[in-house]
Amino acid sequence: MSQLEAIKSLEAYQVVDYKIIKEMQSEGIVLEHKKTKARLFLMANDDENKVFCIGFRTPPDNDCGLPHILEHSVLCGSDKFPLKDPFVELVKGSLNTFLNAMTYPDKTVYPIASCNEKDFQNLMDVYMDAVLHPNIYKEEKIFRQEGWHYELESESAPLIYNGVVYNEMKGAYSSPESLLDSMTQKTLFPDNCYGKDSGGDPAYIPELTYEKFLDFHRTYYHPSNSYIYLYGDMDMVEKLKWLDEEYLCHYEEKQVNSHIPQQKPFAEPVQREIHYSIADGEPETDATYLSVNTVVGTDLDPRLYVAFQILEYTLLDAPGAPLKQALIDAGIGKDILGGYESGILQPYFSVIAKDANADQKGEFLAVVKGTLRKLADQGINRKSLLAGMNYYEFKYREADYGSAPKGLMYGLQCLDSWLYDGDPMMHLQYQETFDYLKGAVKEGYFEQLIRDYLLDNPFEAVIVLSPEKNLTAREDEKTAKKLAEYKASLSADQVAEMVKATKELKEYQDTPSTPEILAKIPLLKREDIDKKAEKLYYEVKEENGIKVLHHNFFTSGIGYLKLLFNTDAVPQEDLPYVGLLKSVLGSVSTEKYDYSDLTSEIHLNSGGVDFGVTSYVDLNDPDKFTGAFVGSVRVLYDRLDFGFGILEEILNHSVFTDEKRLGEVIQEIRSRAKMKLESAGHSTAVSRATSYFSATAYYNEMTAGVSYYHFVEQIAKNYETEKTALVAKLEEVCKKLFTRENLLISYTADDEGYARLPETMKLLTEKLPEGSGEHFAFTHPVENVNEGLKTAAQVDYVARCGSFRKSGLAYTGALKILQVILSYDYLWLNIRVKGGAYGCMSGFGRSGEGYLVSYRDPNLKETNEIYEGIPEYLRQFNPDDRDMTKYVIGTISNMDTPLTPSVKGSRGLSAYLSGVTEEMMQKERDEVLTATKEDIRALADIVQAVLDTGSFCVVGNEEKIEANREMFGSVESLSRA
Repeated sequence: MSQLEAIKSLEAYQVVDYKIIKEMQSEGIVLEHKKTKARLFLMANDDENKVFCIGFRTPPDNDCGLPHILEHSVLCGSDKFPLKDPFVELVKGSLNTFLNAMTYPDKTVYPIASCNEKDFQNLMDVYMDAVLHPNIYKEEKIFRQEGWHYELESESAPLIYNGVVYNEMKGAYSSPESLLDSMTQKTLFPDNCYGKDSGGDPAYIPELTYEKFLDFHRTYYHPSNSYIYLYGDMDMVEKLKWLDEEYLCHYEEKQVNSHIPQQKPFAEPVQREIHYSIADGEPETDATYLSVNTVVGTDLDPRLYVAFQILEYTLLDAPGAPLKQALIDAGIGKDILGGYESGILQPYFSVIAKDANADQKGEFLAVVKGTLRKLADQGINRKSLLAGMNYYEFKYREADYGSAPKGLMYGLQCLDSWLYDGDPMMHLQYQETFDYLKGAVKEGYFEQLIRDYLLDNPFEAVIVLSPEKNLTAREDEKTAKKLAEYKASLSADQVAEMVKATKELKEYQDTPSTPEILAKIPLLKREDIDKKAEKLYYEVKEENGIKVLHHNFFTSGIGYLKLLFNTDAVPQEDLPYVGLLKSVLGSVSTEKYDYSDLTSEIHLNSGGVDFGVTSYVDLNDPDKFTGAFVGSVRVLYDRLDFGFGILEEILNHSVFTDEKRLGEVIQEIRSRAKMKLESAGHSTAVSRATSYFSATAYYNEMTAGVSYYHFVEQIAKNYETEKTALVAKLEEVCKKLFTRENLLISYTADDEGYARLPETMKLLTEKLPEGSGEHFAFTHPVENVNEGLKTAAQVDYVARCGSFRKSGLAYTGALKILQVILSYDYLWLNIRVKGGAYGCMSGFGRSGEGYLVSYRDPNLKETNEIYEGIPEYLRQFNPDDRDMTKYVIGTISNMDTPLTPSVKGSRGLSAYLSGVTEEMMQKERDEVLTATKEDIRALADIVQAVLDTGSFCVVGNEEKIEANREMFGSVESLSRA
């Protein structure tokens, strides 16, 4: 029933616009708060996963990272909730399904989500008070902790910079891709806020003063500059009344100049050259990024907004995309990146050749412009455009954002127009845009876009990012020298004052909020929580002699099909080739389709085909596991025949003998694997350290981790001499792997969707060979190699991993609570708050494995010592009943995140292959809900066993690793080529 009439009767608000958003089955209501002119947008529907977000337009005018530091700082206590870290208390003790804050180039947003009404209301209250009445005016140490501060442990110690955002951005600036993004915006937008880094450039963060920091909050964090969003199944009138009475009515309208002026277009393109750091062992040739970036209208054109996503797919993303292929054919770069960057007032389109050379810049521009001119004059492949359109329309309709609530993603998307005084529903009502573009394909619309925006448009920046050996080390040296000179210029009293300030900050960080203050954060009771564990959805069936798992629930007419081939059909030494196949298949031609046509065929008829390699540990014997090569497709129920048919074509008829194409794919695989390992250094370190003692992790390393990357590096390096052998090996592995006896099918669909499966699966299964029946054993060495893997990063990722099962200790649900306690109490306080790292994580699994890891960490040895202190911390663990309840609720929040149909299906599949039962899940939940402090203390032995395993790996800063060489069994560069 519509809530519009009741909302209209509210005296405090004015209804500005109302529409039915058919695409999201929602009522869209735009409001203005009469007194303050605060903007509000409501999406009323029956989604129980409710979302609230308050955002502010926050244009930076320097590179000090002010918006970012403020985003961290306002969550460190407020008038109504004066404790030091309400954000962490909410993570530990609420049933949120999302809780975070994000800084963008022109806005800062504070979203929360929950399915529990009482919890949702609590979260709204804490966030509203945080942004409008933060403690930052009362406590300057918040700014120093979250932003930056001088740190001097003693009069004789070296002076250093520290701070959470400072170290986070050192990590961000370690990535050449992030550096290129930042320089692109600086170059394209010299005269507006996009030319400044809202996240902060580490070189400039220490220029920020406390006074400027407070001024920024006073200026921009006011209801008159706010954007408030509510989504889901709730009484909107009640929420609006509460917002007005508790917060908005206490403010007057204020003129806030946060308007974002458009950058004046350039009369001619501009050029820039910058450098990024590489480690000692990395090559300087074939390591340059060449990029051309062109501004494309504004975000307030709904057709452009979708059309350029489609052009990104058609020109750059799809295998064989013409712009990508032309550059690869010309030998310019080994991997082509780029695309359409929206979410700012003036979006831009980038083409980036990675692993090129600086002297190829002229040729790079000639190939890009020549290819675009040819496409504009001779026409873009219509099938490819329609495939791109179908791909994006499928994604928009499916609205599967993994663990992120879809209401959150709609809330962020509405700001792509609303923030610039446009209609917040502009990009949400997408159907009309897609309908228009489908017709416009035939009328040369996309070709004209290329002419208007990518060819006849001088609003362009050409940027060359070249490697420079040990640049990080030299910059660190320069910073250390500057700080030493500054310290030398201080009087003895000033030095003593600095030591005192360092000590006082540590004391502030060590002093917990009092129980009375902590009690101000509203808390649910254990009784508010559902005692029943989530069901597992799968039924084991047999169709045509093949085992099928059916995950039966409503999926909006989309079938999620997975084919799993057991990799034990392949000898262990060939498993890296199985890892290679996941990226080669779908990127090379088949007997029926060339590789670019194959991609078009897939996206014209489905939501996409994916390949991967995964492992499922056997919980009855955790030294064993099932390794699987997985082919997946998402299709509408009536296109299931296409899904099986296309997978059969790719698995049985891929052509590896096109050596030129295979070489291109190998280079792209090498490039993407390196980016992934370096950008997710915490995952890399955990995976590597766990592989020292775990068979499953050793397998994962061979098919996707550091070992796999070194394998790919060698293939790429020696491709010309080894390509014939490589082709033969890939063909041999496919023959062994893709057989009937080796196949398990997993299908997520309701009964209507499943009814088509028994017949359509024959399109694949009747064309697979039976298989030889041969299976190969898997062995792994148990050895703590304890590697320091050096990169050019300015920060470290420090992992300590181990097994508690091998010490005879059993898994318990209380370990899920321990994860919350460590990640948001002990590790958070010592590694993030005091140590200055951006993040810290821990985990303990049913297989008896555990890990501790830091993220973008300025420390190494000190972090390992903090890990060593956990058992003693746990033995002394003595929370009151309220704190214990809080940990339980926070744990259940992680366990009860609403899942999309595809994720529910994957969960059932994983449970089946690993041996997880509903009884085990209920036992785990019971252990969480009834846990006491004594149960947590008892976990000290489990953590000790993990530590005693002694598996240790660090990915990161080469100087820091070299300085602590005695901690490692092996020190080498992550990249060996």
